[in-house]
Amino acid sequence: MSRNMIRFFLALVGAALTFAAVPLRAQMPAWEQQLYEAAKKEKQFTVYTAHYNTEEAASLCTAFEKKYAGIKCNFVRTTAQVALQRFQQDLQANVAVASVFSSTDVSHYPDLKKKGLLLQYRPNNLPKMVDSLKQYNDAENYYSVTAAALMLITYNNSLVSEKDAPKNWPDLLHPKWKGKVSIGHPAFSGYVGTWVVQMRKLYGWDYFEKLEKNQPQIGRSVNDTVTMLNAKERWVAAGPEATTLLSRDKGNPLSVIYPTDGALLMVSPSAVPKNAPSPNAGKLFIEFLLDKEAAETQVKSHSLSVIKGIKPGPGAKPLEEVKIVRPTEDEITKGIPEVKEKFRDTFGV
Repeated sequence: MSRNMIRFFLALVGAALTFAAVPLRAQMPAWEQQLYEAAKKEKQFTVYTAHYNTEEAASLCTAFEKKYAGIKCNFVRTTAQVALQRFQQDLQANVAVASVFSSTDVSHYPDLKKKGLLLQYRPNNLPKMVDSLKQYNDAENYYSVTAAALMLITYNNSLVSEKDAPKNWPDLLHPKWKGKVSIGHPAFSGYVGTWVVQMRKLYGWDYFEKLEKNQPQIGRSVNDTVTMLNAKERWVAAGPEATTLLSRDKGNPLSVIYPTDGALLMVSPSAVPKNAPSPNAGKLFIEFLLDKEAAETQVKSHSLSVIKGIKPGPGAKPLEEVKIVRPTEDEITKGIPEVKEKFRDTFGV
């Protein structure tokens, strides 16, 4: 091979490598390129999240780092109330840790916004969001929905047949489920707090007085119900669709029922704290959560896609085929503090 041919071949290889190294950036719109460059200077960021289980949070961080090389994604996964407590403790200590605050309890956000603790930011990817979810975004752009999921009836199918499984929420009150029901706690879980508010709205507090007679096993996180069903400590539960189906994927004998009186729609916002140490990375992560890569990662874990055009994971129904119920933001904001105390009084925990 002549020197000219060698030079030509090396030039082609160099061009190919250069092209391969920057295709993502070349495809980025100007706003994304600008945000990416600013975020790279911050190098890393931390997310306080109650949206996902640990495995899904780790998968999302990995997908983010793959898309946005040079930025390290860290996460602290807790229940919603613990995430808020941790954030408040950081503020009291004058320490800035979280660059994204993501809670399953929407009642956290109006108060944080009122106190001036959130950064106003309208995501550029907002038009990609499923239209029915846009109503739950903050009108003044201090927080946006970045995760959605369902809470429904779950059961261990090695102990309960589909025919005998509860079909609606009042079915959990039947005496045959005494000592066999699992639920979470509204003082820890945003999912459970919202569910308790909705059940009170539909059936009054009498619902929980009757449920107490069935001696439910009460965990903290809504995901604790999955552990209890797998251990056969309980047979049926008010539990999460996503974590239950994810556990089923691993070979556990779990199934879900979409209640005839409505599965609870959970929408979980994210916001950038005003004192975020990496505000640009925080904004970029929220943009990522409203884009294809994150949605595809989420549906693999059976969470609902918050953006258009992504099919649900296997075993899950499309959202448009499910009867859903959800309290208003005002009902959640006012109701969760109320039901926490009533719940403790009723169940003694």
